Amino acid sequence: MAGKNLDPSSSPRALLGAELRVARERAGLSQAELGEPLFVSGSFIGQLEAGTRRMHIEFARQIDDILGTDGFFARNCGALAKSKYPNHFAEAAEAEAEAKTIREYAPLALPGMLQTEAYAREVFVAYQPTATEEVIAELVANRLDRAKLLSDPTTPLFWCVLDETVLRRTVGGRTVMAEALRHITALIRKRRIFVQVLPFSAGAHSSMGGTLKLMTFDAAPPLAYAQGNAIGVLLDDPATVTRHSLTYDLLTASALSPTQSLAVIESAAEDYEHDQHS
Repeated sequence: MAGKNLDPSSSPRALLGAELRVARERAGLSQAELGEPLFVSGSFIGQLEAGTRRMHIEFARQIDDILGTDGFFARNCGALAKSKYPNHFAEAAEAEAEAKTIREYAPLALPGMLQTEAYAREVFVAYQPTATEEVIAELVANRLDRAKLLSDPTTPLFWCVLDETVLRRTVGGRTVMAEALRHITALIRKRRIFVQVLPFSAGAHSSMGGTLKLMTFDAAPPLAYAQGNAIGVLLDDPATVTRHSLTYDLLTASALSPTQSLAVIESAAEDYEHDQHS
């Protein structure tokens, strides 16, 4: 293995993860035992092996030393370093592409995977008001590319809780909002996504601290992702993920049912369309 390099065109994360599993097992180490000198959990090693997390160069070098792989992982992790997404979100976006289920709470704006082109553009211009048109266009194109995950008829299962604020905040004007909400209702009616609305009347709730994304995988431990303004943290600690899963369950219990939520979203879209024509 030490003399062979991976083909970057062939899902490098998955290939490198498979090689890591082989090398670890050859060394007679469990995931937890390999993680201990790296000061990471066994779950983190499992995510690397499953290809749902990116191997960074500092880990690659240590793994080469521990497993005696003659620089193999350090040489090949360069194929994983490039991403079209911002650094704080790159790993989460890569994990999304491998996820079996995605559950998300959106308190302020529509989730990226549900945004229309016009809505996404308004969001990015607001985030980066001095960016060139070329930069904005690239950001929008990357966001729409993420949304292609929903072109598969069944996977991943996508469940979202939208705060009522998301429906009432007029992003880009009434025409943009009407189109964005109609896009979501179309996905709901096709039974491609599940959406619940958390109404203002719910009062205090379990995720008032901000956004939350939970992901599960076929062959790897689950992940949680918490995001702020240009900051994002991917979490794999089992106890932490379990706590965030409870948070999401409590959110769904406080939210309107999917049927009631669809009616509320459609009503909001109609309001935007009516005001637009008026």
